[in-house]
Amino acid sequence: MMLSPDPPGSDPPWAHTHSETLLDSHCGSVPTQPARSVHVAGLSREEKRRRRRATAKYRSAHATRERVRVVAFNMAFAELRKLLPTLPPDKKLSKIEILRLAICYISYLHHVLDV
Repeated sequence: MMLSPDPPGSDPPWAHTHSETLLDSHCGSVPTQPARSVHVAGLSREEKRRRRRATAKYRSAHATRERVRVVAFNMAFAELRKLLPTLPPDKKLSKIEILRLAICYISYLHHVLDV
C-alpha cells in the first residue's frame, strides 16, 4: 500500500504557528477547561494524597481509626500484664516493663520445661 502525497496547497501540521489552530484542525474542537481543574488533573500521586488528607472528613476518620487502634493496643498490654507474675500483683508497669517482664517470664518457663 502506498501513501498518497498531500494535496497541493495544504500545509503540514507543524507549519501552523497558533496552537489552537493546530489542535482544532487535527484533534477536533478541544473544550477549554479552567486552569484549576487542569492543575488538579496534573497533580502527582503524593500531592493528591496530601490534598485528600487535608480534608476535615479524612482527619476525623483517621482520628477515629487511631483511637480504636490505641484502645486495642492498650487492651493487649493489659491482657499480657494479667498473665505476668509480679509482687504486688496490681503494681502499675509501663509498656516497656511489661515487655521485658514477659521476655524474662517466657525464658523462665522455657528453662523450667527443659529441666
